[in-house]
Amino acid sequence: MEIDGPITPTDNYEPLCSEAPPNKRRRKKSIVWEHFTVESMGPGCTKARCKLCTKTFAYITGSKLAGTSHLKRHISGVICPELRKRNQQSPYTPGSRTGGPGSATDPPKKRPRVSQGSARIPFDQDCCSHEIAKMIILHEYPLHVVEHSGFIDFVRTLQPQFSMLNFNTVQGECVALYLKEKQSLLNLISGIPGHVSLSLDLWTSNQTLGYVSLTGYFIDGDWNLQRRILNVVMVPSPESDYAFNQAVVTCLSDWHLEGKLFTLTVDQSLSNETVTGNLRGLLSVRNPLMLSGQLLLGNCYARVLSRLAQDALGAMRETIQKIRDSVKYVKTSESHEEKFIELKQQLQVPSSKHLLVDDQTKWNTTYHMLVAACELKEVFNCLDTADPDYKITPSMEEWKQVETLCTYLKHLFDAANILTDTRYPATNTFFHEVSNIQIELTHASMSQDPFISNLIKPLQEKFDKYWKDCYLVLAIAVVLDPRFKMKLVEFNFNKMYGENAESWIRAVNDSVHELFLEYIAQALPLPALEEGNEGIIKTETPHEGSQEGNLVSTVDGLSDFETYINEITSSQHMKSELDQYLEESLLPRGHEFDILGWWKLNKLKYPTLSKMASDILSIPVCTVGPDSVFDTELRKMDSYRGSLRPATLEALICAKDWLQCESSSSPTITTATLEISKAIVKMEF
Repeated sequence: MEIDGPITPTDNYEPLCSEAPPNKRRRKKSIVWEHFTVESMGPGCTKARCKLCTKTFAYITGSKLAGTSHLKRHISGVICPELRKRNQQSPYTPGSRTGGPGSATDPPKKRPRVSQGSARIPFDQDCCSHEIAKMIILHEYPLHVVEHSGFIDFVRTLQPQFSMLNFNTVQGECVALYLKEKQSLLNLISGIPGHVSLSLDLWTSNQTLGYVSLTGYFIDGDWNLQRRILNVVMVPSPESDYAFNQAVVTCLSDWHLEGKLFTLTVDQSLSNETVTGNLRGLLSVRNPLMLSGQLLLGNCYARVLSRLAQDALGAMRETIQKIRDSVKYVKTSESHEEKFIELKQQLQVPSSKHLLVDDQTKWNTTYHMLVAACELKEVFNCLDTADPDYKITPSMEEWKQVETLCTYLKHLFDAANILTDTRYPATNTFFHEVSNIQIELTHASMSQDPFISNLIKPLQEKFDKYWKDCYLVLAIAVVLDPRFKMKLVEFNFNKMYGENAESWIRAVNDSVHELFLEYIAQALPLPALEEGNEGIIKTETPHEGSQEGNLVSTVDGLSDFETYINEITSSQHMKSELDQYLEESLLPRGHEFDILGWWKLNKLKYPTLSKMASDILSIPVCTVGPDSVFDTELRKMDSYRGSLRPATLEALICAKDWLQCESSSSPTITTATLEISKAIVKMEF
């Protein structure tokens, strides 16, 4: 076939006609025609030929126009082999030219109006390396992913100029990113007006090593509640009585928290009295104790609920296994499930629940399995008639017992579910929920039904211990909620203790006032000491040159103490911030009430009480993250991460937490907005 010479291209979407008068031809606008020629391949067939690799592409077939998108893709720098080879030999810098206009050696041009295309984006090796490190951290990819052949091929195809990283370089990138983020967080923590509270959790591993995770909770200068993983410390002997001390000391030192720590929350099932005593001794030396240390150590609410749920499920192990086997029978066979659904429709069972086989490492999945099965018990009871192979039907008594169990599991599930919110709730949230569980379990343990009392009494005894350890912190927190103050404490304690409620209410009221006085004392200026004379207080003598005055100040040293007492006493004659706050009317309860926003707006009116509120409302009640609230086992470090250097492991875990907090569209644990309805949050004068 004879091929005609190159033909000058016409408009993009106008069929080429060799007989058309030259003055009717319009100049093509697409940049691809600087890299292609249009050639006639025969009647009704015109193709575009690449000037570099000479490959031809469809352009016009009959009256059908192929367009130019496929031509643009060819010269993008990846598909055309000649252009790709030239890019690898001499990387293209945008704006550079190696020949005259229309030269075949020119790289593809992009007009300014086009926003897409790699030719207009300058290549930055450091930026790409940073983004790879960020990707590895956020998605927990192994560091060796940069050495995987598939990843290397993908990156080279995407950007041939990129110099591939190895394990050591990407590890360095991840640690550098961690150190940068750590400095930012250090600056944030150093500027907060109040204290920091910690929670401590233990991860296990196959190597019998322990990993102690320490998470900090604090309210920043904008009254946002912040939650950040601060340290992941490897401890060679997690069963040691001093293992937790080692981790806490590391955290206090790394983040300059000596004197700033307020409380520490631990899973007390992991510790004995010796471990707890060691922690209390350590923290007592390094930090001032508020309320004589009554608030210092807390227990993990999520782990307490998890153990209660496991105990309740364990008490009915055989019956639950029978229901689990029934659910498996239906869900593991399509024919069985079809018969089950058909029978459900025939019986007109209204339940919308779907059967699921539980994951026994998450107790909430077992709860959901039982709830769904109970709603569909009528179908299970008749299933043996439709399917003779089904022979596991629980008895009516067993169904009744499981329904009773689910009633009490629901209390635990609803309470734990609050902790699954990524916006960790302030401490005032928990008093009502925890006290309601205490009330429900106490009443159930005294039930006349022996099944209920035998099931619940062991749970109530365990929860009662938790309640006595935590009620004071939770009660003080709810007193600092202007919707409730002391009223909710009085209401719940009267339900709980009846005629004995007065002593419990008085204990909370006295503790709130005592704690407030301690904050008042902290705000008072301390008398200065003479430099070099630590035991002598610098004071003015009553009369200049009086020997008696000098003796009082240097020997007795209590004149400033009298001034200090006089200031406290005189302030007590006036109505304190706390008394004024408690006597004012309650705010109306609103669904979206922002307690931290309220304290931010009212901190000028209650300067001391607001400092107390910022510390109390940030006390953590839980040591685990939202994804581990329902776990029945301790978290376990996987073998790959356990093989990393401890410093690298800490960098990966902490940096992921910090990056997620930054990238969240709504702040991690924050006040939603200060533009809240005046009916919910109001500034008081």
